[in-house]
Amino acid sequence: MSRRLDPRNWASWRPFGIGLRKPNNYLELLKAFRSVKGNRRYAWRILQQGTCDGCALGTRGMRDWTMDEVHLCNIRLRLLPLNTMPALDVSLLGDVSELAGRKSAELRELGRLPYPMLRRAGEPGFSRISWDEALKVAADGLREARFGAYLTSRGMPNENYYAAQKAVRALGTNSVDNAARICHSPSTVALKQTIGAAATTCSYTDWIGSDLIVFIGSNPSNNQPVAMKYLYHAKKAGTRVAMINAYREPGMDRYWVPSNAESAVFGTKITDEFFGVNVGGDIGFLNGVLKHLIENDWVDKAFVDQRTSGFEEVRRALADQTWEELEALAGATRDEMLRLARLLGEAKSAVLVWSMGITQHAFGEDNVRSIVNLALARGFLGRDNCGLMPIRGHSGVQGGAEMGAYATGLPGGLPITPENAAKFTDIWGFEVPTAPGLTATDMIDAAHSGDLDALISSGGNFLEVLPDPGYCREALARLKLRVHIDIVLSSQMLVPSEGDVLLLPAQTRYEMTGGVTETSTERRIIFSPEIEGPRIGEAWPEWKIFGELAAQTNPEISAKVRFTGTPRIRAEIEQAVPFYQGISALKGFGDNVQYGGRHLFADGRFNTPDGRGVFSAVEPPALERPDGTFMVATRRGKQFNSMVHERRDGFNGAMREAVLMSPYDADRLGLPDGTPVELSSGERSYLGKVLRAPLMPGNLQIHWPEGNVLLDEARRSPQARIPDYNALVTVRRL
Repeated sequence: MSRRLDPRNWASWRPFGIGLRKPNNYLELLKAFRSVKGNRRYAWRILQQGTCDGCALGTRGMRDWTMDEVHLCNIRLRLLPLNTMPALDVSLLGDVSELAGRKSAELRELGRLPYPMLRRAGEPGFSRISWDEALKVAADGLREARFGAYLTSRGMPNENYYAAQKAVRALGTNSVDNAARICHSPSTVALKQTIGAAATTCSYTDWIGSDLIVFIGSNPSNNQPVAMKYLYHAKKAGTRVAMINAYREPGMDRYWVPSNAESAVFGTKITDEFFGVNVGGDIGFLNGVLKHLIENDWVDKAFVDQRTSGFEEVRRALADQTWEELEALAGATRDEMLRLARLLGEAKSAVLVWSMGITQHAFGEDNVRSIVNLALARGFLGRDNCGLMPIRGHSGVQGGAEMGAYATGLPGGLPITPENAAKFTDIWGFEVPTAPGLTATDMIDAAHSGDLDALISSGGNFLEVLPDPGYCREALARLKLRVHIDIVLSSQMLVPSEGDVLLLPAQTRYEMTGGVTETSTERRIIFSPEIEGPRIGEAWPEWKIFGELAAQTNPEISAKVRFTGTPRIRAEIEQAVPFYQGISALKGFGDNVQYGGRHLFADGRFNTPDGRGVFSAVEPPALERPDGTFMVATRRGKQFNSMVHERRDGFNGAMREAVLMSPYDADRLGLPDGTPVELSSGERSYLGKVLRAPLMPGNLQIHWPEGNVLLDEARRSPQARIPDYNALVTVRRL
């Protein structure tokens, strides 16, 4: 990596970008320092010795395997209070009426959950009980019940996911799901169908020195800020960066990397080429790019002929898709599509990166297939500086699905079939169900309709994560038993119920004896040791909680679901998931193994039945936009998942109630910045204030989770069952 200064990439000659709109990373450091008052030594040990529980880039302390530099971001710093705060005063839960209206941030700040707590139907709040009492209440409610379990990615390690899904299946159901369902499930479906592996095919090192990186519906400056350091080094190495999005994200235009002297002082220009598309218009744009690649003979013919199938069907399908049709859907001209096609055609290497701007649509699977088509057409797989990367926003998502905490998949990502169920019946010694279970969204539907009796929610908050919070609240209230496993309070815990509500206190990854592991976006399984420090009340590791829930519910299988510690879990993972070979040997700080090596498919064969990558004939979706309507997308601001850290986004100055609108639309409608407006979608409405932004005309953006009130809970993708986090709306000035 070059150490020389390179003014060509500087964002500004103003030292530290003084006077420019951008986040103040050093102020963030100060806030983080203040937030862990009283536990700073413990916080420092977590930073130095732990594996980050933020996004899925993965670290060993404050270092990684991509570059020899300090590796730290503000998201990780803002998560430190969750890992170091003292216990809450449980007397506050005796009557929760005063807590019911508080925001989630206020509830979290009350402190860690220290003891099991129980609220009976009709009671004003929770009472402290023992673990024995809590397990008996749970077992009585789960026995013979129709139930489901949901696990969020809140720093959750592989060991918790594995033990949880095994326990749920031991009780006779495959209805166990995790946060991957509402993030990258379309990526899982499409990648398995096209290349045979539901993971990124390359490593972070492939960014640095690649001819081209294309970000599609992805904004790492907000969601994976440590990745911006990779982009700084990539730009130094001559890599060009392109972005396809409805909004020209300010943080992806220029970024100040706080831990690098050159970038901290002068900033770094990130995006070289921007391609604006409509919300939901990605398929129109990407199909147009592929159409240009074919018509201009920019396809890697040798790769296509020798290593793929289905290309001729795609060629014929594209010939039937007119430029006018593709332009109308994309909101971009065929010349813009040609510009990206030329970049791809001239590049000898490229990495295609996408995130929830691609997946969270009713046609998310087809969005991903259209990206895979481009990589196959140019042969950007299985070699240096090339690959497909569904970048993960949470440290537990990749491992959660691979551990089998998935309603539609068993450990190792195997589909749920009688044959695969029989395999795990032999491994575990109890009968494994042969039919897929309820997904996260299906569980809420079943609870709402009275077809689910009980729900175990480990972390997460359906009131903030899923569309239509009112619908979710009604569903939660109708359950006969809710078991909430978490480290802090959340608003869904306070929803009164027709039955019992249990709160069970969990440990963080840094508190678990024997250490744990996480799997990063680049398929690296990383050990995170137990960190010496204070411990909270009677909190248990979640792997133990799920094992005991199953054992108490059905004592006959108790010996088969209980583990003696995390080393024993890792040994069983290695047996159940062959490509996790080596996980049982991870025992110390920094120990890791990257399954599949730096590149998947480096031997020239894909993990499909015939060893070939599969092209997909993707039909453009029928998106009707009546005159006077806008397509609104939900976006992230200064937050981690639904945990909002600041009301103002330092990149664009947007407050949480902002309605981002193009200057063209704002002028046309006579709406100055700050104008109160109402967005309406059928009977759903959202109140906000206009903020002009570099957005494609006809499109709006509002913050998530606040904007979930506009979303139709019934709109989901056909295979992955991911909710559609977009809506067609009208705008009315208030």
